[in-house]
Amino acid sequence: MTEPSSTFPKVLAIDDSELIHRLLAVRLQHEEIQLFGATSADMGIKMVRKLRPDVVLLDLVLDANDQGMDGFDVLQVIKGDPDLQDVSVIVIAAFATVEDRVRALDMGASDFVNKPFEIVELKARVRSALRVQHLVRMLAQKAQVDGGTALWNRTYFDRRLTQELGEAIRHNRSLSLVMCDVDGFKKLNDEHGHPFGDKVLERLARILQTGRGSDIACRYGGEEFGIILPNTVGSEAIEVADRYRRAIEQEVWPSVPGMVITASFGVADVFILPGTPTIEDFISAADAALYRAKFNGRNRVEVAVPKHPPG
Repeated sequence: MTEPSSTFPKVLAIDDSELIHRLLAVRLQHEEIQLFGATSADMGIKMVRKLRPDVVLLDLVLDANDQGMDGFDVLQVIKGDPDLQDVSVIVIAAFATVEDRVRALDMGASDFVNKPFEIVELKARVRSALRVQHLVRMLAQKAQVDGGTALWNRTYFDRRLTQELGEAIRHNRSLSLVMCDVDGFKKLNDEHGHPFGDKVLERLARILQTGRGSDIACRYGGEEFGIILPNTVGSEAIEVADRYRRAIEQEVWPSVPGMVITASFGVADVFILPGTPTIEDFISAADAALYRAKFNGRNRVEVAVPKHPPG
């Protein structure tokens, strides 16, 4: 079987027959996949959760001594788990009835192959399932991209910030959040038209994408942007935000000679937040710093301060 370090898509075969696993290993060895095997329902479920495979080849009839679980039980676990339900499951069974087929497909299986199977047919069905998985991922990613700026959108921002905040709290890692807002954006729209305002947002988005590879720039809403900075303390985040600020201020607008457009920034460091913060706490702290930057003259970076300073 292919080494786990491969970048090829992962296929997990769950079947209690060692012969089937040997057959698949030989017949699929030239396919551009990583092939893994599990010989019981319990092992299969554990490996699905660990590997997050692209495709599962699932035998309906598994060892009855395996805690009484069969292929239908495994399928129910996979499709009932929000983190696994997008895994494509191809059911493989001998002597399956029409009712078995209908039940498996109704439960979320993507395909059904009879045993003994023709390896050419199985290869074709696996390739088809992988193509569908690729398209599903592309659509899912597209749904998280802002159409106006090509940055990640608010949905992705909320999900990613939740993930990064959880990791930071669990492992005591640094994490910073930068909120950015275009100064006087309504006036820009009123005086130069919405098409120019759209161009400003597009240009600002491109500037935010020139940051460090680990930074995650998102459109938060309207003319406001959020940048998630993993493994970054507040002092470093201030430097990053100020580089963005200067780049925006120095941008040239040929259609409006002499135009200077600026943005204000608010920075929050997870370590200044009391207790176990939520993403709402984190965003609120960065937003408060952003509003202070606006109040103090705009085109500046302000940093959030602890609500309850020590001592």
